[in-house]
Amino acid sequence: MDVILIAAITADGYIARHSSEVVDWSLDLHLFRRQTMGYPVIMGSQTKKTLAMDLDGRETIVVHRHNDPEEILGNLCTDKCFIIGGGRTYTRFASYLTHLYLTIHPLVFGGGVTLFPDLDEELDLIFMQMISVEGRKGLYQFQYKINRPN
Repeated sequence: MDVILIAAITADGYIARHSSEVVDWSLDLHLFRRQTMGYPVIMGSQTKKTLAMDLDGRETIVVHRHNDPEEILGNLCTDKCFIIGGGRTYTRFASYLTHLYLTIHPLVFGGGVTLFPDLDEELDLIFMQMISVEGRKGLYQFQYKINRPN
């Protein structure tokens, strides 16, 4: 199963200004919707609180600190799922990720919530493709496969 981290990030690598921010600066929501539609989306409880809308058409799985990522993924019957935030959830699922889909926005926060707080492993990325975000000149989603040693 493909386990895909999908995120809107700033040029300096932040996914939010603070943990309770409702992210209204993301310009790629239509791409996010198209890519995740029909697939399970996994998020932390704090991310769930900050959503501005329901994620209709997708099974929504909200994880808490005591949940086991391996067990959650093992219960899914799908060819792919998306990890949609936040930083602690990205970190907890890092060893299970197969891909990263990152849309880098032309913003610099200078501080905030990082993509992988407290990551204890290095991720070796292989560039797959760059997708132009429709209707947004100069905005691209970069797609990477994670190179895992056998």
